[in-house]
Amino acid sequence: MAESRRTPSAHLLIFPYPAQGHMLPLLDFAHLLSSRGFTITIVVTPANYPLLSPLLSKSPSIQTLVLPFPSSSLLPPGIENAKGLPVPQFAYLFHLLRALHDPLLAWIRCQTTPVSTIISDFFLGWTQPLAVELGIPRIVFSPSGILGSAVTHSLFRRMPKRPDLNDDDYPVDFPSIPNSPVYPWRQLSRLFRSYVEGDEVSESLKQNFLWNLESWGIVSNTFRALEGPYLERPIEDLGWKRVWAVGPLAPKGSAADRGGRNRMSEAEVTTWLDAFPEASVVYVSFGSQAALSPPLAATIAAALEKSGAPFVWAEAQGTAAIPEDLADRTVGRGLVIRGWAPQVAILHHPAVGSFLTHCGWNSVLEAVAAGVAMLTWPLTADQFVNARLVENEAPRGVRAWEGLSSVPDPDELARVVSESLGESGKELRERVKDLSRKSTDAVNQNGSSHADLEELVQELLKLL
Repeated sequence: MAESRRTPSAHLLIFPYPAQGHMLPLLDFAHLLSSRGFTITIVVTPANYPLLSPLLSKSPSIQTLVLPFPSSSLLPPGIENAKGLPVPQFAYLFHLLRALHDPLLAWIRCQTTPVSTIISDFFLGWTQPLAVELGIPRIVFSPSGILGSAVTHSLFRRMPKRPDLNDDDYPVDFPSIPNSPVYPWRQLSRLFRSYVEGDEVSESLKQNFLWNLESWGIVSNTFRALEGPYLERPIEDLGWKRVWAVGPLAPKGSAADRGGRNRMSEAEVTTWLDAFPEASVVYVSFGSQAALSPPLAATIAAALEKSGAPFVWAEAQGTAAIPEDLADRTVGRGLVIRGWAPQVAILHHPAVGSFLTHCGWNSVLEAVAAGVAMLTWPLTADQFVNARLVENEAPRGVRAWEGLSSVPDPDELARVVSESLGESGKELRERVKDLSRKSTDAVNQNGSSHADLEELVQELLKLL
């Protein structure tokens, strides 16, 4: 997006949820606002402060507020809900982070340049009553697509139930969302499926999303060519709020050490990929959170071996799930990266033709921006919603498998991989290249996302 410098004015407090997938797009958004002259303070916990380094190097005027992560002693003993089931890590963290209310309130009240607006992740709903207490507006930042965000908020707004607690295929419909999507129970967010009425953490989680519906507006990391039907008018399940679609915020080209120190440099990966023809390599990554079981990893390895396709497999957690001898079995055409990988650079390399992905929203947008077809393998959270969007509504992807509890046929998975890179996958690759061009147009001058950003800037200036 083109920069439009303005004299410093409003002081914006930006609060990302302290997880890489949530922080990175909001930090990219903070850079856009900083380039337009706003005074910005970013709230961060000590462990995640290093993630700010790339942003601070290009936006030195941005200030940081480092607050210690709350102690887990603030919760009752044991991370279990009222039914004795494990509480999802995200829900547990939601609840703990509410303890930052008082220190954040104290800091804001002592500022000589008053904070005029809070922009916080949709997992930080408790900043809405904080904003009300201060008499300032709060804007929700959605690192997910607007469809995924609407589905999640709808669940906690309507609280649907299944008649048979053992029926994981029970269809749950969303009549207030355009196109009235329907998803089986098993594909709904685990955050919602683990809810237990009256449980402290569960109720805190529910309230988090209900507070978002009281916000001043929503900023989403999406764009109209990708999610047009969900941006045409306000959605009831998002509190009828105005949505500014400012994406894709995924950076173009090089993004060295974005999200962490790369286990392998961009130069090393690029040199390896240079040896292969255009659109001949499949990139495999299941994001920064998923931990594959050894049997599942072995099946993927067998499929890659059977496919005959060159591949790059990045395993962000650096676990030993990927078979140790895979690189030897596929010497010359297989590259395994055990740790953080330069994903943006990999996807933008001409040799990469398809992406076996869990369909986290950042990965979806990075694939779209790079013009790479997706082989979808959703696992949890909003990933099933994202996968359905990519497969049926975009469509720029095909389903490879789903979930972590079952293992696919390696021969069938090998076929999917091979076809994505062969002649039969050419039409799909052309469609995603077309969407890539539209994503670039969206953030350029006169594009839809550029226009939404400029409109938001003007609205923020009116709040002074």
